[in-house]
Amino acid sequence: MKTEKINALFGQDLNVVNIGLESFAENLAKLETPVTQVEWKPPAGGNAKLVKLFDRLDEAEAAGKLDRNTANQEAVGRILKGKPTLIGIGIAKDVVPGMHKKLIMHAGPPVKWENMAGPLRGAVIGGLIYEGLAKTQEEAEKLAASGEITFDPCHHHNAVGPMAGVATASMPVWIMENSTYGNRAYCTLNEGLGKVLRYGANSDEVIKRLRWMEKELAPILKKALELHGPLDMKNLIAQVLQMGDEGHNRNRAGTSLLIRELAPYLVMLDEDKEKLARVFRFMHENDHFFLNLTMPAAKCTVDAAAGIEGSSLIYTMARNGTEFGIRLAGMPDRWFTGPASEVDGLYLPGFSAEDAARDIGDSVITETSGIGGFAMAAAPAIVKFVGGTPQDALNFTRKMYEITLTENDTYQIPAMDFRGTPTGIDVVKVVETGVLPAINTGIAHKDPGVGMVGAGLVKPPENAFQDAFEAFVEKYAR
Repeated sequence: MKTEKINALFGQDLNVVNIGLESFAENLAKLETPVTQVEWKPPAGGNAKLVKLFDRLDEAEAAGKLDRNTANQEAVGRILKGKPTLIGIGIAKDVVPGMHKKLIMHAGPPVKWENMAGPLRGAVIGGLIYEGLAKTQEEAEKLAASGEITFDPCHHHNAVGPMAGVATASMPVWIMENSTYGNRAYCTLNEGLGKVLRYGANSDEVIKRLRWMEKELAPILKKALELHGPLDMKNLIAQVLQMGDEGHNRNRAGTSLLIRELAPYLVMLDEDKEKLARVFRFMHENDHFFLNLTMPAAKCTVDAAAGIEGSSLIYTMARNGTEFGIRLAGMPDRWFTGPASEVDGLYLPGFSAEDAARDIGDSVITETSGIGGFAMAAAPAIVKFVGGTPQDALNFTRKMYEITLTENDTYQIPAMDFRGTPTGIDVVKVVETGVLPAINTGIAHKDPGVGMVGAGLVKPPENAFQDAFEAFVEKYAR
């Protein structure tokens, strides 16, 4: 009887499901045998140490010592309920917690002067000159190394900064409030592309522009915003995703909508027409102006999840050009870091990968909140800026659903039948699948004082996520 069944089996046409090694499926396909390939690999890539940690995590959850699912649903629920709202513009020393004249905030996790990457050093030099604490680059470098200046991550002061992320006491900042939970976030105003402070440039041209932004641009925008009233950033970001932006490296629609929101109030101001024209022109010529609004909007949104015991949600990702770092909602005060990665990108004429600094900036907070690289499918034109194809943009977004906790109920992607963006990165899923967050970014020159040289895509260091996972298990699965 068994022999008859076996003979009958091999007498039928085969329709094969192949799990794992693709070469088996390829061989069957060559023989014109129908085959379905199923992607599979062992959890954590089969790493024995990590597998043991997963076992400990499972045991703790089975024993009722940890309810990670409930904690994560609370954390991601706060992200979905958050309502980032632009409420004003202020001077950093007046509104940013802990800011003082000799504090320089920077992007990424903590870093000392002697370990700073070129673009961050260049931006620090420019910041000291801008503040009047130094007159020359030489004086600024000496002061930076003297110990008189305090360096601290923007994230330690409820703030974020693109690229080098340098913010000083006299700089104007956007004030963003999460109207659901009451927490705030801050970010400087965007200078534009090219030779700008955030890319490490610090020439007279850069300092002059910063002072114009402080003395003219910010006061005029502040008055217009006061006439307008609070601006619903969640609604604006939802709109720009429908218009071809992704909220990180493509901000053309966002900048246009911001101008549209403020224009009626700008023209009502009792200001010189030439001054108003300069403000309009500056925003119009700077597609990235909206980036410095999406960043604090994302920051105040995800910060509401910080401190939820037992949550493995990643609420911070940031880079300083030397290290990439993350923080977990269930361990909010601890950074987990790895070496900043090289960026795979497109370069401006005259530059190449040899000129590039490593990954830098707080702008990856956008990905942490479910936009940016996680919403690339909404912005196929982004590939002209960072490389790849429109299909790559779709694939990046699809892959991110594997490592996130939910789909956003507000940020949606037209090209995917208005599916919500993947939101709420779970460090456990990242380590289990080996799928790293998709990040798109600008590229700064490796030397201080040069500026932007390109843009591209980057993979963060895997060890930062593995170390965070291990620490999470050690804390919650004892």
